[in-house]
Amino acid sequence: MHLPPADRHTLYEDAVGLIVGTLLMALAVQALRAGGLITGQIAGLSLILSYAAGWSFGAVFFVLNLPFYVLALRRMGVKFTLKTFAAVALLSIFTEVLPLGLTVTALQPWVAAVVFGVLGGVALIVLFRHGATLGGVGIVALWLQDTRGIAAGNVQLAFDLCVFALAFALFPWEVAATSLLGAVILNLMITVNHRGDRYIARSR
Repeated sequence: MHLPPADRHTLYEDAVGLIVGTLLMALAVQALRAGGLITGQIAGLSLILSYAAGWSFGAVFFVLNLPFYVLALRRMGVKFTLKTFAAVALLSIFTEVLPLGLTVTALQPWVAAVVFGVLGGVALIVLFRHGATLGGVGIVALWLQDTRGIAAGNVQLAFDLCVFALAFALFPWEVAATSLLGAVILNLMITVNHRGDRYIARSR
C-alpha cells in the first residue's frame, strides 16, 4: 500500500480532521449560547456591528469575510481556501443539526466561557493542522505564522481584544468580561499548542 511521507496528511485524514474540528466547535458554540455569552473574531465583530447599527448579522458577517477569502486565495492557495469553505459549511450544518440530539440549556457563564475556550481551542488546532480555518482572522493568523513566525493565537487574541473593547461599550460588563475569558483561553491554547517549529504536518 502506498503511504504518503510521514509529515503529510492524506485526503482521508484531512476529511476526518475537518469533521472532528467543526463538530468540536459546534459543541463549543452550544456552551457559548447556554451561558448567554458572545464571541470574538469576525463573528463577534459582526454581532456587535449588527447590534449597534441594526443591520443583518448574516449580511455583515458575509461582507466582512470577503477580504479574508481573497487573501486566502492569493496567499494560501486554492486547496486551503476550499478546505476553509468546507469547514465553514460543516460548522453551519452541525450548529443546526446537533441541537436536535443534544441541547445544553443552561451553564454558569464562567463555566460556559471555560468550556467554550477549551473546546474551541482544540477545534481550531485540529482545523489548523489540517490546513483549514473557519474564515476571517484565522486566515490572517495562519498566514502570519507561516510567513512571519508570529504565533497564530497571538494574532487572534490581539484582534479579539479590539472586538471586546467595543463589546464593553454595548453589552453588560459581566457578559463582555466573561466572554473575553473564553476568548483568552481559546487563543492561549492555540499559542501553546500550534507552533510552526513543533508541528509540520501538511496536506498531500
